[in-house]
Amino acid sequence: MTRLSHRDPMPHALRGAVVALGNFDGFHVGHQHVVREAVEWARAEGRPAIVATFDPHPVRHFAPHVPPFRLTSLEQRHELFRAAGADAMLVFDFDDDLAAMSAESFVRDLLAGHIGASGVVTGEDFTFGKGRGGNVKVLREVGATCGIEARAIGPVGESGQVVSSSRIRDALKAGECDVAARLLTRPFTVRGTVIHGDKRGRDLGYPTANIDMGAYLRPRFGIYAVTGRVLATGQHLQGAANLGVRPSFNPPKELLEPYFFDFSGDLYDQEIDVAFHHFLRPEAKFDDLDALKRQMEEDCARARDLLGGRPKD
Repeated sequence: MTRLSHRDPMPHALRGAVVALGNFDGFHVGHQHVVREAVEWARAEGRPAIVATFDPHPVRHFAPHVPPFRLTSLEQRHELFRAAGADAMLVFDFDDDLAAMSAESFVRDLLAGHIGASGVVTGEDFTFGKGRGGNVKVLREVGATCGIEARAIGPVGESGQVVSSSRIRDALKAGECDVAARLLTRPFTVRGTVIHGDKRGRDLGYPTANIDMGAYLRPRFGIYAVTGRVLATGQHLQGAANLGVRPSFNPPKELLEPYFFDFSGDLYDQEIDVAFHHFLRPEAKFDDLDALKRQMEEDCARARDLLGGRPKD
């Protein structure tokens, strides 16, 4: 699938596309409805389908001090959009220039002029342009003057509440992996490169694949039953992971540390996916390493039991 920046020339084959427009962080069930509408519309008219996303997230641009909150990386979104049937991913590289662009200019100059969109699908509550001055009404009115038809998808409900990225973040902060997975239609998954640590886990008999959480949201600190996937080989793994600052050791150091069962290979510098399935317990400080090791044995046994009937995917 083609991946483009909004600064790149638009390939002729993609002009006239139907564009799904949004942040799409997490690509949850509500986002999926928006993209499905765009793909089906494009197919019905024999046009290409493009999913447009923003990176960095506009919130990060305007409030760089806020804690990390991303649910997906750009690479993960690229894979998800491709699986949803898109022909291309268009990344609006959010910077000062884009932040200062009026809503009218965004529609007329970017969507119509530069991209050549024939149709745009977005959520009913999506806003864009300087000062968030653009909405579905602006998109329809300005689009009508430059050859763009606009459609809006209403909110998707689940258990009496609207599905949103904020709701998913709240669930993860509470350790509710099942709620997040239901709204995302898959487990929350962190993708990262395995880095060298201080080998504490190896000394305890539980070597871990240490990952920096980077821009990802921090779910509730604690121990999780997880699955892993090695991107280079496609190998699937099961394990238990600590997410937090390791209070039994000094100095505190925030890491995601999955220990994969029955695995003895070298994962250093490998890119892996770690999917969060079950929250087991909060982080705790132990009086000695023997007590910590006993608890780790219990955590791994429980994680094995919880993951035992789960396909390794």
